[in-house]
Amino acid sequence: MRLHILTGVTAVGKTARALQWAADHNAEIISCDATLFYRGMDIGAAKPTPAERAAVPHHLIDTNDVSEPMDVARYTALARQAAAGIRARGREVLVTGGSGFYLKAWFTPVADAIAVPPEIRARVAALFETEKLPALLAELRRLNPGGLGALDTANPRRVTRALERCLASGRTLADQKAAFDNLPPPFAGWEIHCAELTRDPADTDARVCRRAAAMLDAGLVDEVRRLRALGLEKNPAAVSAIGYRETLAHLDGGLSRDALLEAIVQRTRRLVRKQRAWFRTQLPPHRLVPADSAAPLF
Repeated sequence: MRLHILTGVTAVGKTARALQWAADHNAEIISCDATLFYRGMDIGAAKPTPAERAAVPHHLIDTNDVSEPMDVARYTALARQAAAGIRARGREVLVTGGSGFYLKAWFTPVADAIAVPPEIRARVAALFETEKLPALLAELRRLNPGGLGALDTANPRRVTRALERCLASGRTLADQKAAFDNLPPPFAGWEIHCAELTRDPADTDARVCRRAAAMLDAGLVDEVRRLRALGLEKNPAAVSAIGYRETLAHLDGGLSRDALLEAIVQRTRRLVRKQRAWFRTQLPPHRLVPADSAAPLF
């Protein structure tokens, strides 16, 4: 079985090229964008329009309420199910998006099967609240007499997750790592073709500026106001998304309209730089395709 992956930095033009390729090759699209999972996050996420989604079937869009975080294990399971279904219908699979963490799931294991029960999360959270990071580290070292490996012991979030996983699995961090290193890739057996859409940096920057202004003109502030009422701030991934965090600050009086636009543009520029570096160092060898060329994607 084969699948195709089209990635590239924010605002490079992935959506238009993906729609055209899908139409030309009898394909369906699987999203690999961390903001498209959430219902109601339409304008700020640059979600494909209803007309575009009617023209080409899309998957893994609007799978979650805005208050319900997505995790990579669930994403991988849904992606595998979607890809298998598309191929069973005799159609091509096109994965489109630029979210590195979810993109990586198509090439290499990014999560294991350790599930942390709510009671363990609550116990660890209570310990952190009452006795802070030293208490978590003491318990973690008790459970890992051979050491903590490369764990960032100054990072409360990483220490918390490590302790939760040790308590839930009954296994040391070293044992967990050894088991994880032996996991097969989620799409082992698939023939994967990957292309990165590229564009001159100055052109990309101009598109970033136009896109941010268009989102505000289209009603981003009203969208965020509605999503806040639906629990946007309960979802750390959604509330921190570019455009949404800045708009919340605007609604709270922390940013003027002009400052809001500039904040969105500046943060998007930082994301673009980060994406370029990630694609260069983390993606396996892949095809580079200029966005404005007529060169085939794959």
